[in-house]
Amino acid sequence: MFIREYTSSDCKQLAELFYQTVHVVNAKDYTNKQLDVWATGYVDLKEWNKLFLEHNTLVAIKNSIIVGFGDIDKSGYLDRLYVHKDYQGQGITTAICNKLEQSVKACKIVTHASITAKPFFEKRGYRVIKEQQVIREGIALSNYVMEKSNMKQNGPVLLPYE
Repeated sequence: MFIREYTSSDCKQLAELFYQTVHVVNAKDYTNKQLDVWATGYVDLKEWNKLFLEHNTLVAIKNSIIVGFGDIDKSGYLDRLYVHKDYQGQGITTAICNKLEQSVKACKIVTHASITAKPFFEKRGYRVIKEQQVIREGIALSNYVMEKSNMKQNGPVLLPYE
């Protein structure tokens, strides 16, 4: 497996991977109605491509197949992080996340984690700031605002001498 930067030609495959991952991997924690409003099968590819190009977006490749992707913006907001349903548990999510976290200089990294992803982020040192309900088409989806200090990028915090 190797990780490379996103290119615009990846966008349609990432949208398909997103849909399949949500509908299979997250099915244990969300109802079918919730999954359907989360991943409708339609994304605005132009908008996704624009955001992917603005963010640091990485794509994981294994056996010439896109098996995962993630993106983070300059402020440290980790937006998307998805791994193909058939490639779960192989360290791909960790590898992508490591590179994304290391790529920003922000003091903290923030994400909105699904119920399914929450344990992954907790193991990485993220803490829950709050649980929230996102409403899509009148259906509530629970997720967690989580954050992690990004000390590796910025070094220790130096307090003024008193």
